[in-house]
Amino acid sequence: MNIQELKEKVIAGYELSYEEGVALTQVENKEALYQAADEIRLHFCGTKMDLCSITNAKSGKCPQDCKWCSQSGHYETGVETYDLIAKEKVIAQVLESAANGVNRHSLVTSGRKASDRTIDNMIEIYDEIKEQSDIHLCASMGLLEEKQLEKLRDTGIDHYHCNLETAPSYFPEVCTTHSMDEKIETIKSAQSLGLKVCSGGIIGMGENMNHRVELACTLRDLRIMSIPLNILTQVDGTPLEKVSDLTEEEILTTIAVFRFINPKANLRFAGGRLKIKDFQDKALRAGINSALTGDYLTTIGSNTAEDIRDFKAAGFDIGK
Repeated sequence: MNIQELKEKVIAGYELSYEEGVALTQVENKEALYQAADEIRLHFCGTKMDLCSITNAKSGKCPQDCKWCSQSGHYETGVETYDLIAKEKVIAQVLESAANGVNRHSLVTSGRKASDRTIDNMIEIYDEIKEQSDIHLCASMGLLEEKQLEKLRDTGIDHYHCNLETAPSYFPEVCTTHSMDEKIETIKSAQSLGLKVCSGGIIGMGENMNHRVELACTLRDLRIMSIPLNILTQVDGTPLEKVSDLTEEEILTTIAVFRFINPKANLRFAGGRLKIKDFQDKALRAGINSALTGDYLTTIGSNTAEDIRDFKAAGFDIGK
């Protein structure tokens, strides 16, 4: 496979097939692959680094059995649980993020889907945020019905987040209480209402590279333009607590192939980034152009000021 020829075809508008994506993961010259992915990123996305942040607004007690998740009620993980975070705490977090140059903030709730009452409570918080900041707003509240999504849209939410998590063919291996079809239905409902969708996945859950290519192609076919790439953080008490870490090459190759398959998307650092701190600069030169900054749902994340310093040093521009 000629990586440079394929890169030029992608830049000209060509969409890779699944088979071509798999072949890319197998090339011997990985440095050439990473460089080509970086050139695709630069062509379509330029040097802008898109930053977002999140608040864990409702934590734990989730009835779903997702094998990676510390918030699942099926496992004993010792995670903090609460029904609703204090409004003042959320607003303080959001205003700090906005002051640091973060473009978007999301409120995230645990559970299969948020109740109407929870959504109403979230909308009160969103309304106060809008009064005090022009930061863009996102929601991540599970497998919502269309009328619930419409309510969020009407209050000023412009993005909805719903991760596919992994390849459709592998999803039943890591979750049995809901299906990939339900996720895709939620995504399409949000899109039909004019909401932009953020959707990605977690790598390192026991899937192979072919599954990652399948996930990248599925996201491309759904026309997802914001793709968070999480790296599994093994949580004690979950079924995946002893899964081995991915190698540096596996992670960088995954990022590069995602960029080839999704050339125009914001390909986003997300959970597990502390695991790649030693080679973060390489990841920034393999296709990444966005980041979830600050803490994650139940794990420590990155320092936003340090992120901005590092991204600027790598040649990226920070701004809304």
